[in-house]
Order: sequence, then C-alpha cells, then structure tokens
Amino acid sequence: MAPYQLTEPAVAAFVVIPLVLFALLVWSVAAVWRRAGASPASARRAATITALVAGAWMAATWIAGGSGILREWDLKPPPFAVLLLGIMVVSSMLAFGPAGRNLARHAPLWALVAVQSFRLPLELAMHAMANRGIMPVQMTYTGRNFDIVSGATAMVVAALVAAGYAGRRLVIAWNVLGFALLINIIVVAVRSTPVFAAFGPDRLNTFVTYVPFVWLPAVMVSAALAGHLIVARATVR
Repeated sequence: MAPYQLTEPAVAAFVVIPLVLFALLVWSVAAVWRRAGASPASARRAATITALVAGAWMAATWIAGGSGILREWDLKPPPFAVLLLGIMVVSSMLAFGPAGRNLARHAPLWALVAVQSFRLPLELAMHAMANRGIMPVQMTYTGRNFDIVSGATAMVVAALVAAGYAGRRLVIAWNVLGFALLINIIVVAVRSTPVFAAFGPDRLNTFVTYVPFVWLPAVMVSAALAGHLIVARATVR
C-alpha cells in the first residue's frame, strides 16, 4: 500500500468524521433522553454509558487495525469477518436498543436524515485515497460505489423536511435508496477482500485493515447502517 500520513487532509477525514459522529451520538442521546422526560441525571448517565460503549468499540477496532491481526487473511475465519459481525451487532444494538428507540421517537426526523450527510465528505476522501493507490477504485464513485448520492441527497431531503416542504413519504423513499446503496458498497467491499478477490489481485480491499481506515467500516458504516434503521423506526411508528 502507498505510504500516507495522518496529517494529510484526506487521511485525517477518516479520523475526524468518526470523532464528530461519536460526539454527535453522545450529545444526541442526552438530548433525546431529556425530551423523553428523563431527569438531567438520567440523561447524563445515558450519555456516559453511550460514550463508554462507543469509545470502547472505537478503541478496540483501532487497536485491531494497528496490531495487524485484521490482515491475517489465512485464518479460518479471517479476523476481518469477525469485525464485520461486530459491525452488524453494534449497529443493531444502537438501532434497536434504548438509544435507537429514543432517537426514533424524540429526535426531529430531518435531523436523523441530516446526520447521513457525512457520507458526502467521506466519499470525497475515499476518492482521494483511490487516486493515491491506497484503496481500490471499485470502492469509489468512479467505480461501483454510488453512496455519494446518499450523502448529497441527505442534505436536500433534511432541508425540505425541516422547512415543511416534504414529509415521511420522501424520507421513506430516501431511506430505502440510501440503504440499498449502503448494502451495495458493503457487498463490493467484501468481494474485494483477499478472501474473494472478485475484482482481481491488483484491486484488493486491504486498506481498511490499517489505521485510521479501519474506522471506515467499524464506525462510519456502523453509523450509516444504524442511522437507516433508526430512520425506519421513526417513519413507521
């Protein structure tokens, strides 16, 4: 893989965006707990638990990426598969646990959509990494990844809903589209790993096993997946 520095803007995006998402999650949990009628102490406790769990997940995946264990592709199952399972578990816990319930019930619908706009700068950073030879091109919007549409339209849909020009139907349609695009890139990313090498041995997805790029699946994919599930809960209740 081509050399890189954490201080490079496109590389730093893989650290800054997850940290912003972490801070936003903790703040949002405290806010929706208060909206639900909880005492300030209960809201602080919920936010603290959320911060501890999310922080532990981020620390564990960062350590895994730094240790090299995720690059042991010959193990059965490969550790990267365990990471993928962890992403599904973490996303489901967030979406269907108390935090997801209160976010779906008490957070403004436009805000739940707006959060997903992080996928726009993420896709731009991923494109820059592909140009550097760090990640395979099929995982960018010039290849088989069209998730940039989710990020760009999230801002538009959120603005329309917040202004009262659109409602649940548009959000549901957007959510289905965004979820489909997310599943598409997850499939492309998995098929690009050395286990499958579906796009050839010179276009492998191994960069996500290094720091800080491990936070792409561990944090940002988790946030996108949990976000879609929470929006779904908010629109069907």
